Amino acid sequence: MSDTPRPSSTDSPPASHARLHPGLRLLAWLVGVPLAAVLGFALLLGLALAVAYPNLPAISGLVDYRPKLPMRVVSADGVTLGEFGEERRNYLPIKEIPLVMQEAVLAIEDARFYQHGGIDYKGILRAGIENLQDARSQGASTITMQVARNFYLSTEKTLTRKVYEILLALKIESQLSKEKILEVYMNQIYLGQRAYGFAAASEIYFGKPLKDITVAEAAMLAGLPKAPSAYNPIVNLKRATVRQRHIIGRMRDNGYITEAQHDEALAATLTYRTPRSSGIHAEYAAETARQMVFAQYGDAAYSRGLQVELSLNTTEQMHAYRTLRRGLLNFEARKPYRGPSAFVDLPKDETKLDARVAEALEDHPDFDDLRAAVVTSADAKKVSAVLQNGESISVSGDGLRQVRPALAADAAPKLQIRRGAVVRVMKGSKGDWGIVNLPEVEGALVSMDPQTGQIRAMVGGFDYAKSKFNHVTQAWRQPGSSFKPFIYSAAMEKGYSPATVVNDAPLFFDAGVTGSQPWEPKNYDGQFDGPMSIRRGLAKSKNMVSIRLLKAIGPSYAQQWVTKFGFEAEKNPPYLTMALGAGAVTPLSMADGYGVLANGGIRVNPVLITRITDNRGQLIAQAPAQSGQDERLRAIPARNAFITSSLLQEVTRTGTASRAQAVLKRPDLYGKTGTTNDSQDAWFTGYNKALVAVVWIGYDTPRSLGDKETGGGLALPIWIDYMAQALRGVPVSEYSAPDGITQVGNEWYYTENSQGGGVRSLGLEDVVPRPAEEERKGILDLFRDTDGVPSPSPAPSTPARPAAPAATPAEPGR
Repeated sequence: MSDTPRPSSTDSPPASHARLHPGLRLLAWLVGVPLAAVLGFALLLGLALAVAYPNLPAISGLVDYRPKLPMRVVSADGVTLGEFGEERRNYLPIKEIPLVMQEAVLAIEDARFYQHGGIDYKGILRAGIENLQDARSQGASTITMQVARNFYLSTEKTLTRKVYEILLALKIESQLSKEKILEVYMNQIYLGQRAYGFAAASEIYFGKPLKDITVAEAAMLAGLPKAPSAYNPIVNLKRATVRQRHIIGRMRDNGYITEAQHDEALAATLTYRTPRSSGIHAEYAAETARQMVFAQYGDAAYSRGLQVELSLNTTEQMHAYRTLRRGLLNFEARKPYRGPSAFVDLPKDETKLDARVAEALEDHPDFDDLRAAVVTSADAKKVSAVLQNGESISVSGDGLRQVRPALAADAAPKLQIRRGAVVRVMKGSKGDWGIVNLPEVEGALVSMDPQTGQIRAMVGGFDYAKSKFNHVTQAWRQPGSSFKPFIYSAAMEKGYSPATVVNDAPLFFDAGVTGSQPWEPKNYDGQFDGPMSIRRGLAKSKNMVSIRLLKAIGPSYAQQWVTKFGFEAEKNPPYLTMALGAGAVTPLSMADGYGVLANGGIRVNPVLITRITDNRGQLIAQAPAQSGQDERLRAIPARNAFITSSLLQEVTRTGTASRAQAVLKRPDLYGKTGTTNDSQDAWFTGYNKALVAVVWIGYDTPRSLGDKETGGGLALPIWIDYMAQALRGVPVSEYSAPDGITQVGNEWYYTENSQGGGVRSLGLEDVVPRPAEEERKGILDLFRDTDGVPSPSPAPSTPARPAAPAATPAEPGR
């Protein structure tokens, strides 16, 4: 038997096939495949027409197209602060869309738009052949098909969706003119940057109306529909320019422009309106306004073209933004460097470096002037890095001061700055770059006109892009000693005066029936200075003085009194710790409360939105007029507000905020510092007749800001910087004494208490741990009556031990 296998019948091709020339086989395949595809498509289309066409949605939405109009938030001086809604659009009839813009779109999206009936069969055939020759997919969707897809269908890529897209395109073509279809397309297509339609895109990308568009600009915009994020010239100019030049060539090839226009467009240099250079930073205020309008109007807020006018002035707003930002960055500059934000692998091929940097920094956006950069090389003397826009920078000298430990060869891996590290950089005043921490600390600044309640500035955090949590309105924090003035105000109604002497001596509270832990409060400086006037006690922010006052007047009475300033009773429980600000407030509620004092006892509600109009300019809503002179709004007696303000003026003159009057060089400043336990919150709240301003600094998850960090050291400098600009040109104006008070010696009293009435002293029986006999003479001087006769000196005894409070203390109170 032979070992050679015999061929089977299946191993031999038919004779006819064997005789076919290879070239003819290729030709038959090239013709047969597209022909079969076309025949199959026609068969499928016919079946779909018979089955699905009757169930297609009505196209009345296209025939009577009314695009949703966004809600626009503007400042008091007419600057757009934000837009909210699904669409950012300026609708233009086709006759108002420049021909060059129409032709740029047709050249790249659908050159045979006016020749086909919604389906470009030639285009489908051409795309099929090109797809066989090139791995890159060639699209065949007409403009009509894109309209159908964008209005009615999902973005999923399935055969069913494609069939419905074709059927809808045929239906649209049968009921709308070509001009109307193109008009709808050019007004509703998404073009990035939240822009829908070419009119909006022209304003957003170039800062000009569409009627002024050039050939080069039209070609750049026409490249966006395919992939708005990929071809966005602000994000990736190089990639966008490649597509723009291709479109300019297509415009010439289709006879839309001449050769000379083609060459001129290619040589044109375009200028873009980037978000970095055009925005006013009022995002927190704009978002707060959006929430308020949505609560009133629901989803209609985003479709009626509402214009919401705020009370903010952009000059003051930007000054507040920069002032708070600078203060937070200065705080972070005193902290150790925490290390890079991330690490990325960089390619060795330098031609691929730019793309990798851009990709890596997508997850690390710039925060205004605090830029993200990827390090390309680093040593002890110099760091080279690349920014998101492709710019290469170098950092050396003082720019490396904070990060020198991270440049050491033996630095911890998570701390070390090396190739591939994502770092934060800022440009200094001299144009030199520096590597800095990305702030973890947060802050808030809000200012208000006390006469009208109108909010003049609102900065809810370091950067809205970093955290959208508005600390002005949403951060409920302990106010610390900045809450003390309201306790002192309550005490005035119980017979106390600024001259009342209160003992700054130790206190101890047993657990008592509350079950809480024993409490032994301290002063910030750990010292007890013995008897002092209420005026001096508040100026020096003495905790023992405030606690004794609150205990004497009763926490429940004080709790009800503070509601007159707008504070919520349930957030400020009636415990002795309320004397140290252990309740919960927001910066806005503090502005509201201090505004009562600034207004001489009249409370006006804070106002952010002043008026709302519709898209035709018709007034829909307007904030009611308020006046700090309206006696119907009186919250506390005028004489109480005057005396409390005089106490707070002492704070800014000789107390914990003495820097305020020293720097601003004006006496009409009133305010109080505040620091909570373990320096977790730092406050300064202050005012004069024209303006109330509040500054808060802290971490979102409360923790210590650091040893020796106080409201006077952190928040006060920011307040001073802000007020220096805000009060420029505002004349000095101190408060005039109202009826019902009398000045005796250099102190103010309620008239009925001016001749020895009221409470003269408090807690003098408690021991002061300071036995120096020579200081007792100074104590006696505090009790000399108006005629200079000394009052009897009370005998000392052991400290009282009342029941313990049932809330966490808010020490230390500076």
